[in-house]
Amino acid sequence: MADTGNKAAVVVLSGGMDSTVCAALSVREHGAEATAALHISYGQRTEEREQQAFRAICDRLGIHTRLMFRTPFFRAIGGSALTDEKLDVPDAGPEIGAEIPVTYVPFRNAHFLSAATSWAEVLGARCLYIGAVQQDSSGYPDCRPEFYQAFNQAIRTGTKDGAIRIETPLIGLRKSEIVTLGLELGAPFDLTWSCYSRVDQACGICESCVLRLRAFAAAGAHDPIPYLAPASRKH
Repeated sequence: MADTGNKAAVVVLSGGMDSTVCAALSVREHGAEATAALHISYGQRTEEREQQAFRAICDRLGIHTRLMFRTPFFRAIGGSALTDEKLDVPDAGPEIGAEIPVTYVPFRNAHFLSAATSWAEVLGARCLYIGAVQQDSSGYPDCRPEFYQAFNQAIRTGTKDGAIRIETPLIGLRKSEIVTLGLELGAPFDLTWSCYSRVDQACGICESCVLRLRAFAAAGAHDPIPYLAPASRKH
């Protein structure tokens, strides 16, 4: 059961690269004891692997206040290759972000933020961190700055004292800049998981893997998670 009591920040922590950098930022700004981490499983293909990453990242960063729960909603409605087994996870195309891909989970971040806001009210937290990125991303509409501006307004008008605010510190950064920032913060990239389809070794060809590999290469850094050898990757 999650702790209650005064906390400064709630981090929506998927276990991926971007949310982990946000968690490290919160620990730097507020301290591990004042940071709470939220993980929502939603029936995605890599659900158990992401749960494993969440626990390990929290342990490494010293975040003890954490909440994990599962919602069946997204698997029930389908419509995304991450939650609907009838849809294949596509290989990354030449122009990532040119159109909204089939891996988009309909309005997912709104559900995550609603849960995080509710928990923040209980904890007395004033800050919500989420690792939304607009540049070098898949082009999901719930990662746009305008979405978070609108959601902040909803929080101001729909919560008890209206003092909670969403922070999106990565939204204007390129992925390579996020890698560089994470390395400066000591973010545990070795514990993260980004692949959309595999849980043993990252596939290296889905949009998430390709964006991540490009980011580490552009930052001149080594990506520490395991990938399938290029010859083993399907095309």
